[in-house]
Amino acid sequence: METSKETTTAAPNMDLMIYNSMTQQKELFTTIVPGKVGMYVCGVTAYDLSHLGHARAAISFDILYRYLKHLKYEVTYVRNFTDIDDKIIRWANKLGEDSLSLSKRYCEEYLNDMGDLQCRLPTKQPCVSGHMKQIMDMITQIINNGCAYVVEGDVFFDVENSPNYGQLSRQRLENNRAGERVAVDPRKRNPADFALWKAAKPGEKSWDSPWGQGRPGWHIECSAMSARYLTFKFDIHGGGIDLIFPHHENEIAQNRAACQESCVRYWMHNGHVTINNEKMSKSSGNFLTIRQITERYHSLALRHFLISAHYRSPLNYSVMQLESASDSIFYIYQTLLDCEVTLSVFQEDDGEKDRISAPAQLCFKNLQDEFYARMSDDLNTSHLLTGAVQDALKFINSHLNMLKKKQPKNQQLVMIRSLRKIENKVKEVLKVLGLLPRSGFSQVLQQLKDKALKRAGLVEADVLFMIEKRATARKNKDFSMSDQIRADLSTRGIALMDAGNETFWRPCVPVCNPTAL
Repeated sequence: METSKETTTAAPNMDLMIYNSMTQQKELFTTIVPGKVGMYVCGVTAYDLSHLGHARAAISFDILYRYLKHLKYEVTYVRNFTDIDDKIIRWANKLGEDSLSLSKRYCEEYLNDMGDLQCRLPTKQPCVSGHMKQIMDMITQIINNGCAYVVEGDVFFDVENSPNYGQLSRQRLENNRAGERVAVDPRKRNPADFALWKAAKPGEKSWDSPWGQGRPGWHIECSAMSARYLTFKFDIHGGGIDLIFPHHENEIAQNRAACQESCVRYWMHNGHVTINNEKMSKSSGNFLTIRQITERYHSLALRHFLISAHYRSPLNYSVMQLESASDSIFYIYQTLLDCEVTLSVFQEDDGEKDRISAPAQLCFKNLQDEFYARMSDDLNTSHLLTGAVQDALKFINSHLNMLKKKQPKNQQLVMIRSLRKIENKVKEVLKVLGLLPRSGFSQVLQQLKDKALKRAGLVEADVLFMIEKRATARKNKDFSMSDQIRADLSTRGIALMDAGNETFWRPCVPVCNPTAL
């Protein structure tokens, strides 16, 4: 067997390109402070269980966070919770619950969902209610700089004093409407002016301020908290594409009004998740919660589905795509488990550890090169999952079969080293994508099987009974019955696999569409 010395696993000298929503083009990523990244991502307004759109935003920036750390950047990742908002207040009043208690509960539920999706915790997770001083100080600074005005206890930002207003969203000021969460108010100097501070209303929680009792407007919270943890100059500001206007546009205006040197280098936005090609949103009732999905599909299948398209592209929800994602990760984890089990009987080789086969060297190089090329091209996870990763898994499966055959000792050692090398590289890629399970592969595979049985409306005893029934039919040469049993199960997402005289089962993509959620 031809062998070759392995190359280093260190990251190649490859530029990271990031799409900047401000310039609407990919740009070379450079940081304000060499080797360090400051990143702020707008989090959820916590008043209910989070939906699939929230999951996509969190996973998109979790992958960015993971990749930056993989590239050895020191990352300060800040993601806020909005715990003071009109929606929270309305829902809390309807339930007869304190608004901050309600919001705290759903912040915790959100974190539980993110844990299931294997999103790493940000460095900081500030809440609005804990940053009133910073918010009031920033509003005061904006007023002192002549960019806001007070009317009957409300404070409005004066967009006429923001000469570059609309730069991010490409909207002309005269065409701007009031923000989505802001009612038209005749007291405004310009309809596009927006609230920095809202005077207290009966039944609402409020705070003392220089302008009287009240609470913050929506946009000022992120300006104040990003400045608190990252200063007025930082590298990345992210969120869903729907936040470009008015939220992020207003953040820019506020920041520059408070500090002329304010600067965010890269604005990043993930695309919508749609259902029937309409944006998923709670306000329209067109949404599925994360838990509605994970009740039937493994959370890692959901993560795989959400990164199967480029983060900036719209992603249409489809049960069949979730089935496909579930099937994909079952194949990935089964291959890696088979590799672990097979290699466990061989002792670690203390000889030439860097000697691997030429095909393994090529497979390793292709996987490493494609990993960095795709990830450094604005986090192109979709092509990565279908390219060299699949080739590496095919390499593992084919060489596991070869290893079962008797061969010279030196060839066997090279094959073992080659398999370990490819296995570790695949795991490294999965770790950056957040797809490497925290628990063992065996446990996750069983969970995937349990979910498949649930979707099929079966228990494992039912499947084992059908396997026995099929075996009897085959023994009696009733191949029509045997084929029918296999076909019936496959329509329910259960595949029967024959191996010698034994039959086992695994989940599969149903031949016909399963019942939609």
